[in-house]
Amino acid sequence: MKKLGLLVRLEAKAGQEKNVEDFITGALPLALEEAGTVTWYAFRIDASTFGIYDTFSNEEGREAHLGGKIAKALMENAPDLLATPPSIEKLDILAAK
Repeated sequence: MKKLGLLVRLEAKAGQEKNVEDFITGALPLALEEAGTVTWYAFRIDASTFGIYDTFSNEEGREAHLGGKIAKALMENAPDLLATPPSIEKLDILAAK
């Protein structure tokens, strides 16, 4: 069962919206490689705000994801793409369908 999650909010710099979209959608193959990541979603909230929501069965999977290729690439590209540092929140899933 999915027990743990991450909610990441990304605010694109003006003119970088398409690049942020391409970055997060391009991360899907990396997420698919992560055995500990149960589900992974990239989404848009508005024209310049994007997010990633992912779930994990255990803390080891979540920590592996936080130390993995997507997180590393995000932090390396954040100064060029994002208006503010990424907001990364750990969460506990209380119920799911």
